[in-house]
Amino acid sequence: MLSLFHHGFVQNAFLAGTLVAVLSALIGYFVVLRAESFAGDALSHIGFSGATGAALVGASSLVGMLLFTLLGAIGMGSLGKRLRGRDVETGMLLAFVLGLGVLFLSLYTGTATKAVSVLFGSILSVSLSDVYVTLAGSLVAITALAILFRPLLFASIDPEVAEARGVPVRWLSILFLVLLAVTASEAIQVVGVLLAFALPVVPSAAAEHMTNRPGLAILLAVLISLLSTWGGLVLGFVGHWPVSFYIVSLTSVSYFISLAVGALRYPRRYREPPHPTQEVLPPAR
Repeated sequence: MLSLFHHGFVQNAFLAGTLVAVLSALIGYFVVLRAESFAGDALSHIGFSGATGAALVGASSLVGMLLFTLLGAIGMGSLGKRLRGRDVETGMLLAFVLGLGVLFLSLYTGTATKAVSVLFGSILSVSLSDVYVTLAGSLVAITALAILFRPLLFASIDPEVAEARGVPVRWLSILFLVLLAVTASEAIQVVGVLLAFALPVVPSAAAEHMTNRPGLAILLAVLISLLSTWGGLVLGFVGHWPVSFYIVSLTSVSYFISLAVGALRYPRRYREPPHPTQEVLPPAR
């Protein structure tokens, strides 16, 4: 098993996977907090159009995904201060860009391998140049998130009060979506377009079930994301199924475990309220 790490493609896979796992967990905390999971899923599908467009002109698929997701993020960010309740506008933009992806794919004369790798992930084929691009994008995104952390947290929890205090909520929304676009583009390399929802959302959702403290929740999300990615890579090398399947399976298992932990730590949160049609009887005297 250890001899595998002497191969360059294995080292590239672990390096890229580690960078994507950390960035996905950091951004994913705010995705869950702001209830913008659909926006993250939409950006990952927009990345498909960017990848097919890049393949059509012979460019790097990662560069194409970054370009299209950044444009999509700016477009969705211009819809309003927050995307909650704007599913129609987001879906309209998603449908239009997916139509472009279908057009690019129909014009593409190469093999179907490129499209399959984008849909289901191709972390084992990540090149060293892709690792450098992922590293640069991750460093920029993490640095920007560190600078925006406090106002972004305030705007995510209570946007009305934050705006009244002078926080630029609209611009924060656009900047956050740009960071989410970078994350989605990098996550597509690991788990593909169809499963890119897993890394930025599931570990953070699991962490929020286990604690109410932002710092601890982010730390747990990073830990779950890293363990799931590393475990998925190891199982992918020794097993016969795709790496993306193992990664998504491990994140899903962590989520179900977090439900049990959350039910034990915060029983009131998970206690079901009485049905509206049920009559609440007065206590017996």
